[in-house]
Order: sequence, then C-alpha cells, then structure tokens
Amino acid sequence: KDTSTTDPYRLYNLDVFEYELWNPMALYASIPFMMGHSAKGSVGLFWLNAAEGFIDIKKDGQGLLGSVSSMFSAKTEKQVDTFWMFESGIMDMFIMMGPTPKDISRQYGSLTGNTPLPQEFAIAYHQCRWNYNDQEDVNMVEAKFDEHDIPMDVMWLDIEHTDGKKYFTWDSRKFPDSVAMIENLSSHGRKLVTIVDPHIKKDSGYWVHNDLSSKGLYVKNQDGGDYEGWCWPGASYYPDFLNAEARDYFAEQYKLSVYKGSTLDCYTWNDMNEPSVFNGPEVTMAKDKMHGEVEHRDMHNMYGMLYTMATHKGHLIRSENTLRPFVLTRSAYAGSQRYAAIWTGDNTAEWGHLEASIPMCLSLSIAGMGFCGADIGGFFGNPDGELFVRWYQAAAFQPFFRSHAHIDTKRREPWLYSAGEMALIRTAVRSRYALLPLWYTLFYEQEQDGTPPMRPLWYEFPEDEGSYAKEGSHMVGSSLLVAPVLTKGSTQVNVYFPGSTLWYDIWSHQKLDVSGSMNYAAPYEKIPVFQRGGTIIPRRERVRRSAALMHDDPITLVVAPDKEGKASGTLYLDDGKSFAYQQGAKLYMQFTWDNGKMESKMISPPGMSTPVWLERVLVLGSAPPPGQVATVSSPS
Repeated sequence: KDTSTTDPYRLYNLDVFEYELWNPMALYASIPFMMGHSAKGSVGLFWLNAAEGFIDIKKDGQGLLGSVSSMFSAKTEKQVDTFWMFESGIMDMFIMMGPTPKDISRQYGSLTGNTPLPQEFAIAYHQCRWNYNDQEDVNMVEAKFDEHDIPMDVMWLDIEHTDGKKYFTWDSRKFPDSVAMIENLSSHGRKLVTIVDPHIKKDSGYWVHNDLSSKGLYVKNQDGGDYEGWCWPGASYYPDFLNAEARDYFAEQYKLSVYKGSTLDCYTWNDMNEPSVFNGPEVTMAKDKMHGEVEHRDMHNMYGMLYTMATHKGHLIRSENTLRPFVLTRSAYAGSQRYAAIWTGDNTAEWGHLEASIPMCLSLSIAGMGFCGADIGGFFGNPDGELFVRWYQAAAFQPFFRSHAHIDTKRREPWLYSAGEMALIRTAVRSRYALLPLWYTLFYEQEQDGTPPMRPLWYEFPEDEGSYAKEGSHMVGSSLLVAPVLTKGSTQVNVYFPGSTLWYDIWSHQKLDVSGSMNYAAPYEKIPVFQRGGTIIPRRERVRRSAALMHDDPITLVVAPDKEGKASGTLYLDDGKSFAYQQGAKLYMQFTWDNGKMESKMISPPGMSTPVWLERVLVLGSAPPPGQVATVSSPS
C-alpha cells in the first residue's frame, strides 16, 4: 500500500496487544524482503539487516526496488518505488532478477533457506486454548472430537500447564501423569504441543535459571550485570541466543531425561519471543542491552529466530536426528522458515480479522514463511456461530490450521455451538483431511524450490493484471482457487477468475468457462473453491480421526481437464515423520491426463514400498471416461 499519507511500514518485532488492522505499525515478525511484479517480470530485494527499519512506499517515485524494476519497463509506466531506512548496520543487499514470481521464491530460498518438509500431523488440525485446565480436561476434549466425528491431530497447552511459569516443568496437581496423557493421544495417532517461552523465571530453585546465570548466558546490561525484565512469571531474565552456547544449552533441555514428563510425541510452541518484556520500552528489550559485544539494537529482529534455532536443534537431539521437528513461533526474521511455522498472533473475533488473515498469510508466504496460519475464531473475544463457521471454512485452506482462544473467552470447542454449526465445522475440518495428500505434496515441493503452498492469484497468473490487487482470495498450489466468505451475512462472493482457463467447483463439479469477476453462490454450508482446468489433485476419501490413521489409505485422483482435454499433477509419499526421505525413501510421481488416457511416471527414482494404492480416478466435466491407464516407473 502507498504510504504517502501514512507512516512507513515499520520493521521492529513487538508484542502488540490487540493490534490494529490495515496499519503499517510494527508487529511480531520483520522480514526485510520485497517482491516487485509487473506483467513484464518480477524482481526481489532482500536487505540483510536485523535492526529497526522503515520502508516507505510511493507511487511513481524513485527508490531501491523501483530502480531495479525499471529494467523491465520504461519510467513512463506506472511504478511503485520503495525507500528503505535502518537504524544501524550496513548496506548488505541481494537483488533477485526473477523473471517470474516462482523464480524469485527459488532465488530467495537459495539465500535464506526453504521451509523443510514437516511431519504429516503438523499440516492437519490443531486444537488449542489458553488454557486447557488439567489432564482430565485434555482427555475429555480429545474424546469429544471422536464422539462428534471431527478429525483432530494435536492438542496444545499454554503457560498454565507449567509449575509457576517455569518452562520444561509441569503443574503436578493439574497434570499428575503427563506421560500417560500424551500416550493416550499417541494411541490415536495424535500429538501434544506445550509452550516454552524465552523469558526465564527468577527463582533460585529453578535449574534453568541457575544454570544460565552461572554460565553467564543471559543478555547483559551495559554494566555487565544480567538484564532483568518482567513477563508472565514476574521477574525474568532473557537468554542471549546470539551466543551459540546459550542455544546449545536450551537445545539440551528438550532431552527426555531433562524435560521430564514429555515424550517424543510432545512438540513445542515458542511464543513471546520478540522478545516480549512487559516493563520494557514498547513492551520489548531496550536497545542498549548487550549480547556479548553486540548491542541489542543491531540484532533485535532476529532474537526470535535464534530462539527457534535452539528449539529446532533440541528436537533433533532428543530424537537422535530421526524425527522432523515441529516448532511454532510468533516472532520471525528472514530464515525463520528453516526452523518453525508461524501464526499471525493475537487476532480478534471480528470479521475484519478473518478478512485480514488472507493478505497477512500471503505476505508471510511470499517472504518465505510458507507454513503460516491465523487463530481460528480470533484469539480475543467470542465469535458467534456464523463467524466461527466461516473462519473454519477459510482456515481449512491455509497452511497452518489451528483454533486458539484467550483465557478470558468462553469455551469454543465445536460441539459447544449449535448442532447445525458443529456439523458445518465438521465438514470444513474433514475437507482439510481429504486434501492432506495435496498439502503434503505442496510442502515437499516447497522444500525443493521455495514455492509456498498458499499463493496470491498473480503468483500463478503473473500476466493477469486484473489479479494484482485481489486480496480476498488465493491459490492453494497451482490447482485450487479459494474465495472464502469474509463478511457477515453474505451468501455470495465476488470471485475473480484469473487467466483464460476452465474452472471446476470442487463441491458440485460444475464446469465454468469464465474469466474475470463474477458473483458466485456461497451458502452457509460451503465457500467457493475451484479446481483449475489442466490440474490433477490427490485426495483421500476415508477421513479418520487423525492423519496418522489415514497414512496408508488409498488415493483418489481428481482430474480437471483444460480446454484441450489435458491435465497434470503430482503426488508425494514418504513415511510422514522421519528424515529417511532425504536418503531417497520416498515416492514422487507425476500424473498426466490426455483426452481419456492417464499416465504416471516417477519424477525421482522410487525409494520405498507402500501399501497406498490408487483407488479411483474422478474426471470432472464432460471428458470421456478413462480408456487406458499407463504407468512409467523410470525417472523423467
């Protein structure tokens, strides 16, 4: 957005209470990367600087990105220019020449890293609130999901599960046998996530505090003393994660012999890592604090990333490098995608926040943080049934799929709404599980080439200028166009269909030969989602209680022929949890459809056997039924 009449965009990671929408104010994550795009080409700019920064955006002006993009077009054409300002640091810039948006993602990923393939459970549905009361509460909620036939993969525990806000501990009265609780979840293919924040309670009986203090691993004041701030535990200290020794110490705390009461099915949520300091300037750490010889002002925006590096390493250590980590972070910087997923923070139960979740996730996706999502229903406030249903319907098509709520909100598990609303939520969640093979394939491909699973329309249709300003809809991969309901009482959505291809309603299978905008029916029971002509998507039709229980189920291929009667798509399979795929234990294949003939071939050499089989091929539209199916096992 043009900032000529507003403040510039501010890059400074902050814990902002009830943040405003459509505001260039500072928020939890700061990634100094920008992509410029026109019908003639794309260009990217990454400025490697973790200090506080500002970016001014002007129309028809002159700036860093504008100077580069002028290579693609004459100055007389409409142009957006950016002006970059940082408090400290050097001019360490990287320019990516594209020429397409996907090329920019690949080039940016080569600099900062791509999102690694998560375990299958991580891309399924997560259930969270601040806080589930005790072990019995967790067991009850998990059982209710089964009772109401709603899939769920992960239960989450916020800060109240600890012993007095001391992380890596449990409140023994509320959670007397946390291992049994986790094992109960595991028996149904489910996991647990517990929160571990960076602030360390000032408590002489807390081994983490004593160790960090004695080792000199806290952030320091100018006089060399340990910096003390205030956060959830009260008086707190902050580890110096710029110091590799501090990161290594934190990583060691995740060992099962140290984090007693945890198991390998317990994963981690790193919150408050901007860092949040309740009594600090702007609720964060003062800029003059010291990380060895480095002032905090010079590395503020990477503090949260350094913390997730430690957690990610801890997950690897505890499993002896056999299981892929899962970490969720609130604060992020360029490169955070290598270690953690992200969510959009403390949103509110308002329609505007549902609407904002789409451009927020798209911005994160373009900036490398492709594993992103927003709290379903809003963290603050109490969503009514309509907002809650519509939010589930939208979030089911976003990469990270979690419901979360503040401690002062009403309980909002799906069965606490009306029977009709619960049924619609169930349908939305089950629609996510049916498409897990597509999501998993997209996450694998993201690791390979940096292309995010959730994409703006223009990312897939770079020459369609009408798509550039469309923010209320998005693509899932290259195959699905999602246009959720974002306003109260709406039963139709104005959908922009980019390009000049066919589209198919994924619910009714109606074929649409349309380009540009049209109003499309969106009754309460569904949101408009369309499969792009020329694509093939994999599904699993046997929806079970968790992703793990669907792992070996058969695949259905949904073929959406283009105007020439052709289509193609990919499918990726592995064990869903380990790093064996990096040594070749995987299946990555391409399917093609050509006017009644289906072929498959391996994109890379097959490296594993699997009980998964192709159960069904569903061809949309008026294409003839399959005449023959051919398989080609050699790599292309």
